[in-house]
Amino acid sequence: MRYVGKIYRPPSESDAYILQATLGCSWNHCTYCDMYRDKNFAVRDVSESLEDVALAARHGGSRVEKVFVADGDALVMEMTAWELILDAIRLGFPRLRRVSCYATAEAILAKGVDNLTHLRRAGLSRLYIGPESGDDLTLKRIAKGSSFDDHVAAAHLAHEAGMEMSVIALLGAGGRDRSDAHAEATARLVTEMDPAFFAALTLTVVPGTPLFKQQATGRFELPEPSQLLGELRTMVALAAPTDALFRTNHASNYLPLGGRLPRDRDRIVSVIEAAIAGQIPLRHDDTRGL
Repeated sequence: MRYVGKIYRPPSESDAYILQATLGCSWNHCTYCDMYRDKNFAVRDVSESLEDVALAARHGGSRVEKVFVADGDALVMEMTAWELILDAIRLGFPRLRRVSCYATAEAILAKGVDNLTHLRRAGLSRLYIGPESGDDLTLKRIAKGSSFDDHVAAAHLAHEAGMEMSVIALLGAGGRDRSDAHAEATARLVTEMDPAFFAALTLTVVPGTPLFKQQATGRFELPEPSQLLGELRTMVALAAPTDALFRTNHASNYLPLGGRLPRDRDRIVSVIEAAIAGQIPLRHDDTRGL
């Protein structure tokens, strides 16, 4: 296997084999993100990806059950590349249970339902989508590149293709001034996208990003932990997916939580309220990370 730069994957893919089929992010304009700023986006030569799959299969193919195709937004790869890679993955890992990747709304819409259905049948079964917010003004401020409606339309295509979705929200993305609007609109977006998985992360302002410069000049203020927890409470209280596994197990969060929405809504909200009241200790900043 060969890897270029820093590698990221969702917490639920911690035991997955990571195949770096693309380098960087095809969008890479989000103001808060420094994950791929050290790379220019490129699709690796398919022959290199196939060589990596073959090497992984020889050394541990019988143990691999999950494959995460990196980097950010690998869905943008051409269909021919995806087909070759998925065929190799399926042949190389006999215990394979799923293949997943990050995906933007734009990439999903560009693929269309026919291509998505084809990819699902070939083995790509889960998409991790990070709208971060459902508030269109917040989405514009953070240069997400897609709107509330874009994400809903993309989710409908993924559902029609039979793909699982994991939707990611970013606490604090709206700053102090849009905190309430960000939380309420994100809850509506989760309801409309109706994912199988819903996760919340907490914004970290990273030096060198456009958001860091905005914060330094007073154009952005990160909410205090109590306000961030208030956003989380609103999202959990108002989001109404059909049946979503909910997690805040990412290292960025102050309060690790888990359950199903809407089934466990009341319990989760009560825990958040206890944390806001100071009855439950929060993760210390020194132990939080990206």
